[in-house]
Amino acid sequence: MNKSERIDIVKNLNVGDTVSGTVKGFQPYGAFIELDNGVVGLAHIEDLSVARIRTPAERLSIGQKVDIVVKSIDEKDGRIILSYKEMFGSWEENASKFSQGTKVKGIIKETEKNKNGIFVELTPNLVGMAEYQTGLKYGEEVDVYIKKIDPDKKKVKLVIL
Repeated sequence: MNKSERIDIVKNLNVGDTVSGTVKGFQPYGAFIELDNGVVGLAHIEDLSVARIRTPAERLSIGQKVDIVVKSIDEKDGRIILSYKEMFGSWEENASKFSQGTKVKGIIKETEKNKNGIFVELTPNLVGMAEYQTGLKYGEEVDVYIKKIDPDKKKVKLVIL
């Protein structure tokens, strides 16, 4: 597809549209998605997940069919930037699946600077924070107790069991 064909196709898209495509490749900075219209767009790694991930392969696999949101369009160059994290639902929708005072499983995602806490992913679009503990590794599954869900601040406080 030449540049003018690409630009013509891109003109039919709008920011905010949900489009379908297939995951074609990964780079450390994101995933390339070939849309059903034949144009390839880029989903930056920070647009693949609310939780911090180290590689696009933590959310997607090559050949996977996905619905994805058009984040921005450069009509001059025909480039499309995509976002996948909206497909996992809002913070409120995800938080409503959990209750304070319950025990659930989570995945260690990151430690906060100065070791003030540990981010634990409960769902792909919901992350909580627990007090820092040594010996925990990125990607490790842990049992956590949901101490508090604060909808006003969109925060979940956890205790690692």
